[in-house]
Amino acid sequence: MKRLIKTATAILLVSSLTAPSAFAKNDNAKESLVALGDSIPFGFNLGQNNQNPANTSYPYLIGEDADLRVRNLGFSGWQSAQLLDALETDQKYRQAIDHSDYVAVTIGSNDLLAILRAAAAESGGNQALFQQLLQQKLATSNVFSNIAETIAEIRSLTDAPIVLYNVYNPFQLNDPLHYLADAVLPQINSGFTALAFANTNVYVADAYSAFGNNQAAYVIQGDIHPTNAGQEMLADIGLDALGLD
Repeated sequence: MKRLIKTATAILLVSSLTAPSAFAKNDNAKESLVALGDSIPFGFNLGQNNQNPANTSYPYLIGEDADLRVRNLGFSGWQSAQLLDALETDQKYRQAIDHSDYVAVTIGSNDLLAILRAAAAESGGNQALFQQLLQQKLATSNVFSNIAETIAEIRSLTDAPIVLYNVYNPFQLNDPLHYLADAVLPQINSGFTALAFANTNVYVADAYSAFGNNQAAYVIQGDIHPTNAGQEMLADIGLDALGLD
């Protein structure tokens, strides 16, 4: 009798493991958003400390509005090469993307800020020289090729919709860099638009237009990171780009 009970139990266990429903996604489970990038999705300087992503950062706001589970993998200070490397080599990132229903990517600002500041410093205030240096540095930068490879790597893991954020002007109106940035960001941001057009199911969230010249409201004073209001704006344009609003 004991042997019969054990045999019946074993058969039931094998049947439950091999049934199609054993590996199917729970119909009642929430869909998920995975956020990748730098200190912007991380929500730098908005939490009590900067050890963990701020719960007021835009990925969590999107999750709250669209009823999504959120995995925030933003990492402060990252440039495009670091995100690409993580997606290629780190199983935490790869598995998160593999299980995602939506992906948000915010990367490139640190690459571009470094280029902008270097060109401004080397030009010594000469606008013509600044433009020349900027174009040279952008031409030799790998930022857009890195982002293109990042999108390709995401696509190798999931066909989920991707929202790609472009670059807002992080400088206050009283900062001379504000006007230097405004002169070049439309051209730079056209690169993000081109990447979206070149890929399927990739949509641009236009942070540049959304922030406009409202840095006083959307960018932390003495900083370059979004305020809570700025994060709310990023969430709004992300929801719109993904058709979740």
